[in-house]
Amino acid sequence: MWCCLDFLIASVRMNMESSSWEGKVVRSSISMALGDFYNLNGGYRTRIVLHVRDSKGDSLQSVTAALDLLENFEVDAIIIPRISSEELFLSRLGDKVKVPLLSFSSFPSSHHQHHPYFIQVAEDEINQFHGIASFIKKFKWKSFVYFYEDTVDARLMQTYIDDIIFEEDHSINITYRAAISLQATDDQIRNELHKLKLINASIFVVHLSRFLALRVFVNAKKLGMMSKGSAWILTTKAMNFWEPQESSFCGSMIGVMGFRIYISESNKLRNLTSRWRRDFQHIFESNSTIREPNIVAIWAYNAAWAIAKAVENEGLQTSKNQANVSTKKPLDFSRIRVSNRGPSIMNAIKNIKFTGLGGEFRIKDQKLVQDKYEILNVVCKVERRVGFWTSNYGLSKSVSSCHNFSANSLESIVWPGFAFTAPQISSILISRKSFRVGIPSKGRFPELIHTKYGPKNNEVTFSGFCMDVFEAALDRFPDKISPEYVPFDNENNSYPDLVRQVYLGTFDAAGGDISIVSNRSMYVDFTVPYTDLGLAVMVKLSNNDPWFFLKPLSMELWIVSACSFVLTGFIVWLIEHRINEEFQGSIAQQIGAALWFAVSTLVYAHRERLRSNISRFVVGVWLFVVLILTSSYIANLSSLLTVAQFKLSRSQQIGYSSSSFIHGLITGNSKIFSENRFSHYKHPEQVFEAVRRGSKNGGVDAIIEEVPYIKTLVARYPREFAMVKSSLQTSGFGFAFPKGSPLVHEMSRAISQLREEGKLLEIENKWLKGKSPRDSDPSKLIPLKLDQFAGLFLINGISELAAMLIFIMFIFREKLSTGFGFLAILARRKLVCTLRSLNPRMNTTMAAHEPPYND
Repeated sequence: MWCCLDFLIASVRMNMESSSWEGKVVRSSISMALGDFYNLNGGYRTRIVLHVRDSKGDSLQSVTAALDLLENFEVDAIIIPRISSEELFLSRLGDKVKVPLLSFSSFPSSHHQHHPYFIQVAEDEINQFHGIASFIKKFKWKSFVYFYEDTVDARLMQTYIDDIIFEEDHSINITYRAAISLQATDDQIRNELHKLKLINASIFVVHLSRFLALRVFVNAKKLGMMSKGSAWILTTKAMNFWEPQESSFCGSMIGVMGFRIYISESNKLRNLTSRWRRDFQHIFESNSTIREPNIVAIWAYNAAWAIAKAVENEGLQTSKNQANVSTKKPLDFSRIRVSNRGPSIMNAIKNIKFTGLGGEFRIKDQKLVQDKYEILNVVCKVERRVGFWTSNYGLSKSVSSCHNFSANSLESIVWPGFAFTAPQISSILISRKSFRVGIPSKGRFPELIHTKYGPKNNEVTFSGFCMDVFEAALDRFPDKISPEYVPFDNENNSYPDLVRQVYLGTFDAAGGDISIVSNRSMYVDFTVPYTDLGLAVMVKLSNNDPWFFLKPLSMELWIVSACSFVLTGFIVWLIEHRINEEFQGSIAQQIGAALWFAVSTLVYAHRERLRSNISRFVVGVWLFVVLILTSSYIANLSSLLTVAQFKLSRSQQIGYSSSSFIHGLITGNSKIFSENRFSHYKHPEQVFEAVRRGSKNGGVDAIIEEVPYIKTLVARYPREFAMVKSSLQTSGFGFAFPKGSPLVHEMSRAISQLREEGKLLEIENKWLKGKSPRDSDPSKLIPLKLDQFAGLFLINGISELAAMLIFIMFIFREKLSTGFGFLAILARRKLVCTLRSLNPRMNTTMAAHEPPYND
């Protein structure tokens, strides 16, 4: 049932009876609210006409009625108690025509952000989890089980709840989430509870509707889960409508704690309750639990009061042309008008503030502000208020007292089983009798899983990499767990049978080298993988190519390097041969000296002493180039010697050693493999012998397997075989648990911690190191190219060019100096001859002083 308000005349028109009890409550409350409002404010000019429509639980009929009223009656506000996911169209419709839509349904904040004309006039269900988190923190519980309805809205809420719990205390976590369908049978509920009983979960938060929560408690009582040592917390979803006086299930709820919206007592509420019992009790005879206004009645009363007050505050007037609108016409979206008064009403409701039934009415972020909850302790047909939670003060005995986390912050509590002490820290407790772990008894690789029988054949111990990981993860649990390891005969590689036994309940978990496969995940839940993912290839190390040493460098790099050696030798000879005797001699000797000098720099064995600083500069730069080249060559050669490059192709013979799922995976890649070129080997020694022989001698070219198996194989002969990773992917190894087991989350968290702390690597090194194969990626084993050393050769070329230019400049300068000296002597002789011809006397004098000159 839902109501539309039109500000027309001072009368209330009921167009249709509402069939549900909630519809009757809403209709009655709105009628009383409007009557009280206008009786108290008789001088107000505005009046509200109430149009009632009953959707009868049909979402399509609800939307159709809304369209009819918006087009034919041009209503200005809509109140709808509950909006299903199918009716969310109404929110968009209200935004389009600018008509406020008031509802009691709780939606995430994102819904309100996208729909500005939607107002939630009821509590935000998420807000109470602040109080529940504080309650759990008070008793130092670290984890709890969360029951919720299996609906879209409930699933959307979980992210917000997780954030609230984490904000309150980082150490609190939700161990298990139990989704209960609205149509769940008692058998289905008992099956879900049975999973929790097996792990002895002790703390439960129940966020279910009233009738569904009742069924959970009844079945939990039958399974013995309402005994001492447990704690059950019921949220407002059920507690707001709880009537313990009439409950025939009180024996199943002794010790249950509940959060309920706090409704403060007032004369107005007492007066309304009296009138309710007098005027409307006959309407609810079929539902004897509604003896007085419940929370829905209070929300509806306050919502109608808020609209009437908002209309008057805004001074809105009734349009005369609307008074006679009543003729029904065919639906036409184009005729639906945009409300002129809707935006004003919306703003007024968002800003309104008054004291309504049960306390203050105030809207914030398009939601009713509700920050006070009372904490109740259910003891049969009696509700004991043990305290409050408020956003201002937290947990306290009084609604207005200061926050107190001491033992006196709440009254004494009667827990399930009439216990007066709070349960201990909630954790997963598993007894040896109830927790049986199936382990493969005949593993192919003792390094992974090994079974050892005692003298009497009844004492069984397990060891290996998989067992160490399993036990290390169990040690990370809050409480000590002593599982019973049961050997499972998997002589025929029947790992699917082991997983099936977990599904059938024979084992509570399965350990060992169990591959995570999609079809197995349909029956069990796997933890996160604790090994490397994907497939790998084991190949034989073989370096028979006589030109193998040339592979580290590409052909163009070899050519450029050789030319650089020759060029460097020539430049050094050119600079040194004029002044250095070691670079002189016949032509053959000079060529040999230049080449020998260049080659000897490769191993830094050159002994020729350089006399020119220019040649020393050239050689210094060249030695740096040689250092980089030789280091890179040695590094790449080492990689090539470690693992020969291996590329899978259809022409190769491939072997495998595990179950049929590997065969199906690799044969499914028809572009890479050919189905008729596979060989299966059962024992590791057969694998080694097949790879040693090779495909030409009846063996195989490679073995393809999951990474852990290949690591184990290569670990036995690390100098003879190597591992090359493949592009094919698998999900690795994981531990199997029954569907829905909370241990999956605990075990996965523990494995993640082991990986982050490096403990997982330590365990792997313990069993496979050295043993440990040297992994290599074929994509990285490629020759070094010239492009990678272009900068290096550019530096060397520039240095040699500069050296040649400097050398030429020195040569030119030397030649110039020699020519100028010869010209000076000639000029002196010409000057003397000229003077003699001019002055004969001077000839005698100069002849006496001039030394003799011989041609």
